[in-house]
Amino acid sequence: TDILPMEQQRNFVAYKGQLAWPARGKIDNRYGQSRHKGRLKWHGVLIHAPEGNTVYAVSRGRVAYADWLRGYGLLLILDHGDGYMSLYGHNQTLYKEVGEWVDTGEVVAQLGASGGQSASGLYFELRHKGQPINPVRWCAGKPATKSG
Repeated sequence: TDILPMEQQRNFVAYKGQLAWPARGKIDNRYGQSRHKGRLKWHGVLIHAPEGNTVYAVSRGRVAYADWLRGYGLLLILDHGDGYMSLYGHNQTLYKEVGEWVDTGEVVAQLGASGGQSASGLYFELRHKGQPINPVRWCAGKPATKSG
């Protein structure tokens, strides 16, 4: 099908505070913090982690974008329905193509330092109807630094 079932569209909001983080690591830049001493603010978080680490989908959705984007490097955007999207930037490798469906927890990319980053990490952003929303309020706990 070309659209998410109505139940799935309604349900993304039900996951607020319960989503798993898309990668393991340490949050370096937080939502709302100033970027580079300027007026720009972070619209997401940067999860610092080793290059090559796995990036997971935070929820079921359809790939809306999978390509290079200036400032984001290799970027993957998932459409979760009802105006909700998740963005995964600075990847080394993308494993999904536009139009593909992914399930919650599915591997979608390999973490990297693309897009001019000095260190490897995953840029992660959530949006609702085009407006950034704080991923810390949507994801449970903190991104784990090691498995177990």
